[in-house]
Amino acid sequence: MTSATRRPRTPASPLPPRLIATDLDGTLLRDDKSVSKRTVAALAAAEEAGIDVFFVTGRPARWMDVVSDHVHGHGLAICGNGAAVVDLHDGPGAHRFVKIRELLPKTALDVVTLLRAAAPGTAFAVERTGGLHHEPTYPPLHVDPSESVAPAEDLLADDAAGAGQPVLKVLAFHPTLGPDAFLRLARTAVGDRAMITRSSPSALLEISGPGVSKASTLALCCAERGISHEQVVAFGDMPNDVEMLTWAGTSYAMGNAHPDVIAAASGRTVANNEDGVAVVIERILAQGF
Repeated sequence: MTSATRRPRTPASPLPPRLIATDLDGTLLRDDKSVSKRTVAALAAAEEAGIDVFFVTGRPARWMDVVSDHVHGHGLAICGNGAAVVDLHDGPGAHRFVKIRELLPKTALDVVTLLRAAAPGTAFAVERTGGLHHEPTYPPLHVDPSESVAPAEDLLADDAAGAGQPVLKVLAFHPTLGPDAFLRLARTAVGDRAMITRSSPSALLEISGPGVSKASTLALCCAERGISHEQVVAFGDMPNDVEMLTWAGTSYAMGNAHPDVIAAASGRTVANNEDGVAVVIERILAQGF
């Protein structure tokens, strides 16, 4: 059986789903960053059936244009690996921050110091609500220009450019370490001072405030709606999805997922380029929920 025709593994769900939580890159989006017609139809059908759909992504709010037409009624997305809940109702460039779970600059500075010692050569960037600031040695990994360029210690100073804007996360890039090796090293060096994960194929780490993850912010949003974790179906493909997939009552690793994601999820669907999220949503709706 080819990957295009195999059926996803289906875990048992104890309660009818009330919310679908899906990552974007490598999960809902195809590799060309498009949302297929099949996926658009499945998302709309889920909302029509009374199932909320939340996009839960590492992307900053300014990169949400790709799905801003598909947020439906509630209009909310969880961005920055849980650092922000954003209202996308007003369209591209007009998003509104509903909830911010910031990384305190002092904590960020401590993390930078520890990582410089543990992994010499690391280059840093600082993601604030108003944009990205980075060091001179940080590579051009992002699609938008930086707001300022300076050493991380200056970017996090009280008088830094954008200092009045909360820090959502710090990014750390290493030019020679492998992605998983860098992640393990960083988690050992930093401990519980911050949440460290990754979603890039390169050695690029994403550092949030302690306890801030896709899972913890999704849990807050669900609690506000009276939705239990057993009523959540989640999808993901990279290590920054692991906590969310573990927390959700039913979860699916994509066919293209990282091994840690496969181990964390309760089920598996086909790859993002094969509309794996839509395949599962269609099955859920066919069951009459």
